[in-house]
Formats: sequence, structure tokens, C-alpha cells
Amino acid sequence: MLLDTEIRYTIKDYMRESIALKTLSPELLELVYQQNWFNLWVPKAYGGRNTALPAGCRLLEELAYTDGGFAWTVTLCAGANMFAGFIDPALASRIFGEREVCWGGSGKPGGRADKDDDSFIISGSWKYATGAPHLTHFTLNAWIYEDGVPLLDKQGEPIYHSFFIDRADVLIHYDWDTFGLECTASHSFSVHELRVPAGRAFDLQPDKRTSEEPVFYYPFMTFAECTLAVNYIGMFRRFLDLFEKKLIVKSSDPAWLTDRGKMLFKKVDDARSALGEKRARLYQLMDDTWDKTLPEEEFLIEIASLSRKLTRDIRTQTVELFPYTGIAGAQRDNEINIVFRHIFTASQHALLNI
Repeated sequence: MLLDTEIRYTIKDYMRESIALKTLSPELLELVYQQNWFNLWVPKAYGGRNTALPAGCRLLEELAYTDGGFAWTVTLCAGANMFAGFIDPALASRIFGEREVCWGGSGKPGGRADKDDDSFIISGSWKYATGAPHLTHFTLNAWIYEDGVPLLDKQGEPIYHSFFIDRADVLIHYDWDTFGLECTASHSFSVHELRVPAGRAFDLQPDKRTSEEPVFYYPFMTFAECTLAVNYIGMFRRFLDLFEKKLIVKSSDPAWLTDRGKMLFKKVDDARSALGEKRARLYQLMDDTWDKTLPEEEFLIEIASLSRKLTRDIRTQTVELFPYTGIAGAQRDNEINIVFRHIFTASQHALLNI
């Protein structure tokens, strides 16, 4: 067990309050800062935990089992804080030396950044900045222009860079109104003709790293696939456990057990077994690719395929089982309904959505 009982109870105690607030409660934010979870992948030199990918993913899975909305926020914000290893070390040390630093933003290129001597002028809007109300810095990807003309790479494709900007320079659009993952508060944001120094630009490529910790050698896309996949695993494990508890209560009726119960218990066993096999393989692949300067391409391809298959299977099996939850499963305050909503909102994330 990666989480002690007190931490689990704290997360559970404030789960519904965070849903009502549509952002993490102050108590849950304080828990994150106490545990330094937003800095899960940040180098120790900057005050982070510098966690190995397999160990960090196991933690994220357990958080997702406890509360998917809370885990999703930690995952996405910790993933953004990881950008510390791609910016100037002196600047990173200063920014991440603060106790309550939290980055987040959008990975989809949009807007434009006009190069102007040693700075950029950025305008545009971006969606789905997880944790927007408590972010200290927003991250974005913008297409690069020079003298009004888009810059192109050697293949003739438009170039974009990643940027981080201060919260004070961002307009947040409070438009996150989903039926699940409510507490992630993944609002849109925009900036207009904001001048930022060139040092606020970075690229998420291993050869652009400014730290030698293993996570910065690891392909970012594979890192994202792993960290998101374990969220789905944790949420589905919780859904199966809650579903099985309902079956156990109903099985006191011998007629129901004969007519329907045995079939449903078998479905749960089959789903849990299939999930366990894929989960074990995913962690084995993480172990095989972690802390390698050049991870084997075939393993990276398998992670990409497996993470998407996991998401597809979890979505399909949840749909198959959900009608048997009864009216309890349709009540918004019932935990199985909360987990259901989280799974299906999370499944809309573009990266693993098939």
C-alpha cells in the first residue's frame, strides 16, 4: 500500500466537497503541498521528489483508486511541473524553490508567438488547463512567427515552441462544466499580445533537456501515455470493487444469485483478470524502458498500443456493467456514479481516446 490510511481518509473526506466547489478543496491542496506531489518528477536539486517513472505511476494509480478527480489533477499538474528540466536551471531553481508552485496548461498548439529580438509576443487561447484556479504558471504551445511569417522546419512544417507564463498575465475562462472530473477545474485561458522573454520558451525533446535526471531522457509522449493509463487503471479497479460489493449484498437473495448474480460475478472476475494482465505488462514495459538513454523502440510502440487498448477496454467494460448498478448507480452522490463519471470524462482526453 502506497498511501497510508490517514491520507486515504483525507482524500475521501473532501472528494464530494471538491466536486461541489469544482476545484480541489483547500484541504486537498494542502495535502498535495505537504506530500510534494506536484513535484513528483522535479529534480531534487530544485526541491522535487525526482521519482522514477514506475514508482510514480504506482502512486498515481493508488490516488486514482482513491479519487479519480484528485489523481487526475495531481497527474496533469505534476506532468507540467516536470517541464522544470527543460528550462534554465537558475530560473527553475528559483521558481520551484517555492512551496506552492503548480504548473498546468494545454498541449495542443494554438495561437501565435511572434519573435521580436530576444522576446516573443504571444496571443491566443487554449483549452483544458487542469487546476487553473491554483496554477502559479500556465504552459502553452504556440506557432512561431517572424516578421509576420510562420517559421518552418526543414520539412516545410510549421514550428511551435512551448512557453510558460505567469498566472497574473493570463485571463482564465471559467468554462469547465463537465459531468465528471469536476474538481480538476480544467478551464480555458487566453493571452493577448503578451511579451515574454526568450527564456520562457522551451522544447520537450531529450536533446533540449537542462537536467540529466532520467525522466528528461524519456520520450515525453511515452511518459504521458504511462501516467494517464495508470489513472484509468486505478479508477476501473475502484469501479470493479464497488460493483462487486453491490453484488455481494444482492447475492443474499438465492433467486437473484441463480438468475443473474453468478453471471455478473464472472464478468467482474474476467474484467479484473484481463486488467491485471495488461497492468502487469504495462509496468514491465516501464521497468524495461526506464533509466535507459535510448529505450528500445519496440517497447515504446507497445506502450502506445497497450495504453490505448487499456482505455478502450475499460470504457467498454464499464458500459457493460453499469446498467446492473441499479438506481444507486444513477445517483450523483453515490461513489460508483462518481467513479463512472470520472472514467467517461477522462476517456475523452485526446491522447488515449480511440
